[in-house]
Amino acid sequence: MEYTVVIRTLGKAGEKYQTMLDSLKVQTIPPQKIFVYIAEGYPIPKETIDEERYIYVKKGMVAQRALPYSEVETEYMLFLDDDLAFPPDTVERMFQLLKEHNADVISPDIFPNAQRPLKSELMMTISGRMRARRFDKIWGYKVMRTGGYSYNKYPCKEVYFSQTNAGACFLCRKKDFLSIHLEDELWLDSTSYPLGEDQVMYYKMYLKGMKILTWYKNGFVHLDAGGNTSPGKKQKLIYADFRFKTIFWYRFIWQCEKSLLIKLWSIVCIIYTFGFALGISLLKGEWNIFQLKRDAIKEGIAFIHSESYKKLPKVCVS
Repeated sequence: MEYTVVIRTLGKAGEKYQTMLDSLKVQTIPPQKIFVYIAEGYPIPKETIDEERYIYVKKGMVAQRALPYSEVETEYMLFLDDDLAFPPDTVERMFQLLKEHNADVISPDIFPNAQRPLKSELMMTISGRMRARRFDKIWGYKVMRTGGYSYNKYPCKEVYFSQTNAGACFLCRKKDFLSIHLEDELWLDSTSYPLGEDQVMYYKMYLKGMKILTWYKNGFVHLDAGGNTSPGKKQKLIYADFRFKTIFWYRFIWQCEKSLLIKLWSIVCIIYTFGFALGISLLKGEWNIFQLKRDAIKEGIAFIHSESYKKLPKVCVS
């Protein structure tokens, strides 16, 4: 059960980063090494447990994760963001659960969608963005034909299989991670907020036949060091979201599907989702938001037809 910790950061999380490092230091199964991949141009944090080695890489949520990891010598890698706290037996339990369920990847349910209030749940369902599943004893998170995802509303077991998860923490083999070629998805870093990068990563794993676990009873605390109140954040998030949905739907839903009937159903789903989103903006009189969504969809379509996209290897389904 040897593993290496790999952390992506800008070095700005402060005390929250120290808390995360302290959580690593007290693990019942300590890491062999800790590599911190920090964006070029950012200073090395003063917070430390004197065990980390810093490596400068290109800035970007995907760029700082889609790496060759040639310095990693262990079979397993624990991927972390810089703002988490977790109990001392966390890694030990993650290894146990992987073995018990003959799985390849495990990720804690850090952002519990199951606790979403009914009003929000209904709105997300109607919009096609998200849907609660109430009677599922096998699956945690699943990707929908709309490009959104559904979640288990009443998870009572410790783990469920999933098609997507939160990317703030996960444990898997190095060779399995490298096999999905996340570097092919650097298009996600083209907007201010690379929304959906976790979904792309996990869904590629799922399409390759890996068994992915969502760990519900985990003791993780997300300290949220990524707070950003910069002007125009809402507009940038909307634009990034609709651009992502367009490209994700085409690349991972449409192109990966072999059944003509399901392809046709996927078209109906995305037309409904985008039509609803654009229609709501018009009904509310939010012309600027309507234009943002429309322009993001248009840019996504333009990218799909670009030479850059055509050079990307198609996603293979195992």
